[in-house]
Amino acid sequence: MALKPVIYKLNLNLSDLNRHYYQSFNLTIAQHPSESDNRLMARLMAFCFEAEDDLSFTKGISEVEEPDIWARSLDDQIKLWVELGEPAPERVKKASHQCKAVRVYSFNTKSDVWWSQSANKFKALQANYYQFDAAEIDQLSSHLVRTMKWFVTISEESASVNTDSGECDISRHTLHSIAAK
Repeated sequence: MALKPVIYKLNLNLSDLNRHYYQSFNLTIAQHPSESDNRLMARLMAFCFEAEDDLSFTKGISEVEEPDIWARSLDDQIKLWVELGEPAPERVKKASHQCKAVRVYSFNTKSDVWWSQSANKFKALQANYYQFDAAEIDQLSSHLVRTMKWFVTISEESASVNTDSGECDISRHTLHSIAAK
C-alpha cells in the first residue's frame, strides 16, 4: 500500500515590506511521503518571499514536469517557476524557456557545494538563485504542526516568522540575480 501525503493547514498573514505586498492566505499544503520537514518549511518560505495573488503550490515532488510553486496567468501561461533544492542546470534551462521568471531556492547544508560546482553554468541561465540558512530552516521545522498560524514580515533579505509556538528569523542569501525579462 502506498503512503499518503500528510496534509497541513496554514493561515498565513504576510507583510512584505520590500514590495509593499500585504495579504492573508489560507493554504492547504500536502507533504509528499518522501519530503522532509525542512524541505516543506523551505517551500513555505519560498512561497512567502515570492507571494503574489496567482501563486500556488503544484504537485511538486510527485510531478517531475512541474516546479514546486508557480504563478500562472489568466491565459494559463507560466509567469513564475519556483524550484526547491539543488536542480541540475538542464532543469533550470528548461524552466527558463517555459516562463518569464525562474527562482531557485536551496536550503540544506550541501548548498554551497552544489553552487560552487555549477555556478558558471547557472549564471548563464535566466534565473535568480537564493539560499536559505539550513540551521534557520531546521529551527522553523521545530514549529511544524498540522494546523498553523503564521505572521510573516519580510524586510530586505530576512523574514521574521511568528508562530503559535514561537518565532524565528529566516534569512535569504542571494547567490545570483538577473534583471527581470
